[in-house]
Amino acid sequence: MDAELEDEFSAFVEASAHSLFRSALALTGHREQAEDLLQTVLARGVRHWGRIRDNNPEAYLRKALYREQASWWRSRRRGREVSVEHLPDLAVTADRTDRVDLGLVLRHALARLAPRHRAVLVLRYLEDRADAEIAEILGCTESTVRSQAARALARLRTLCPELETIDMAHTTKGVQGK
Repeated sequence: MDAELEDEFSAFVEASAHSLFRSALALTGHREQAEDLLQTVLARGVRHWGRIRDNNPEAYLRKALYREQASWWRSRRRGREVSVEHLPDLAVTADRTDRVDLGLVLRHALARLAPRHRAVLVLRYLEDRADAEIAEILGCTESTVRSQAARALARLRTLCPELETIDMAHTTKGVQGK
C-alpha cells in the first residue's frame, strides 16, 4: 500500500473506530473480544482499502464485523456460556447506581442470548437499522429479522425481568442526554 492510501486509511480509522468499536463491544459483550474483533476486521479492511474506500467503507467494515463475529460464533462451541441459578438481586435506591446494576444484569442477559438474536438486537436497537439493512448484513430475509427480534426480546424479558420495572421515560431521557 502506498503512503497516500495508508494515510487515508489511518484518517478513516481515526474518524470511525469509536463507532465500530461500540458495535463490536455490543456484539461480543467483552472489551477484549471486541478489540480483537475490530482489529481483525480493520486488518482485512486495510488490505482492500483501495477497492472499498470509494464505496462507503464504514458500511463495508461494519458488515464485516457482523460476519466475522458470526464466524467466531460458529467456530467456538457453545460451551462458553455460563449458567447461574439466580440473577443477582437489584437494590431499589434513589441514586443512579441502580442503573449500573441493571446494566450489568442486562449485559449478562444479552451474553446468554443466541448469537443471531444478539446481532439482530444490536443492529436494530443500538444502531437503529431498518429490517432490510439487517437482513442484508446478516444474509437472511426481513421476516427472519422480525421473528428473530421477537424471539430475542421474549428471551431477554425472561432472562432479565428487571427490564419490566424500569421507568422507560426516565431511561430514554438518560440515553438521549449522553
